[in-house]
Amino acid sequence: MLKELLEKRAELIEKMEKITSLVETEKRAMNEEEMNDFQSTETEIRGLDDTIEALQRASKLANTVTAEAGEARGEDTAQMETRAFANFIRGVMSEQRANNLTFGDNGAVIPTTIANQIIAKVRDISPVFERATRYNVRGKLLVPYYDESTTSIKMEYADEFTNADSNVGQFKSVELNEFLGRTLALVSKSVINNSDFDIVNEVVNQMSIAIASFLEHECLVGTVSKATGLSDLTNTTTAASATAITMDDIIKLKDKVKSIYQNDSIFIMHSETMTALRLLKDNNGRYLLQDDVTKPFGISLLGKPVYVSDNMPKMATGNRAIYYGDMRGLTVKVSEDININVLREKYAEQHAIGILGFVEFDAKITNAQMIACLVMA
Repeated sequence: MLKELLEKRAELIEKMEKITSLVETEKRAMNEEEMNDFQSTETEIRGLDDTIEALQRASKLANTVTAEAGEARGEDTAQMETRAFANFIRGVMSEQRANNLTFGDNGAVIPTTIANQIIAKVRDISPVFERATRYNVRGKLLVPYYDESTTSIKMEYADEFTNADSNVGQFKSVELNEFLGRTLALVSKSVINNSDFDIVNEVVNQMSIAIASFLEHECLVGTVSKATGLSDLTNTTTAASATAITMDDIIKLKDKVKSIYQNDSIFIMHSETMTALRLLKDNNGRYLLQDDVTKPFGISLLGKPVYVSDNMPKMATGNRAIYYGDMRGLTVKVSEDININVLREKYAEQHAIGILGFVEFDAKITNAQMIACLVMA
């Protein structure tokens, strides 16, 4: 109701502005009809202001009572936010009474506890996102980096009474913007109506999987004029073939990354690419790709973990088939606020409700020396 009243107030103000604008343009006084219309509109706005103020006070009191009741039950902030979010999904609370929920342009802003659960699960699902350098901020972000591609600081022998030549790199920056991404999860009403079912966990799981898949695709493949991810990485090597990869290609790829960045480096490839590598054998018939339970993903190649992602391109002409390196060279900016809309009517025929989530993010390379790419011929 509060939202509708604010919208009505804005319409009335616009109506008053049109009356005054017309009078000013024609340089005349208001006629009797215009004056009556102006005064009645002004009176209606004052009435709306009183109602809006009363609703806001009632909402504040209701939230205070809800918080006090939660504290009386021994709940901490996380428990109260989780319960409030579950009630919001089930429609138990009206908009102005949804404790710990605020409302933005795209819907309700999920409480910090729930947002943190989603982001944490996204990190668990996507090692690329987990290993990237992450910033949780709103607005544009400038990430500085030191460029030594043309000149660099050098150490040299010196003779007395001679001048030193100055050689320095340059500080540059990469700008990360705010691109809006969205995901839609459908939840059965039968599940929602079951009070014993952990509806919050179900929503967190579904949204996390969708967000993780989307963010990982944008990190690895990118989109033109949006988040470019690793798509414009220039530190590349080309495979000898357009349809096959040899161990020579892998060695050349690995050596494209400087030694100081090798410790935390991983291989990233499509499952079909990994299968092709698993079939490679040395002269003694031993498979080159080894199962290794000590590595994070259970497989190692040249002593480094191999991570499989369906978001990676397959082996085909010109495709970027394998990335290798320390993923901290990729920077991802994700807004901490996750906006959500609960669509109760749109999917009524399916006996479900929609949970529509919005995330603002960007992903760009900030240190190209840390990551290399194998491009198919």
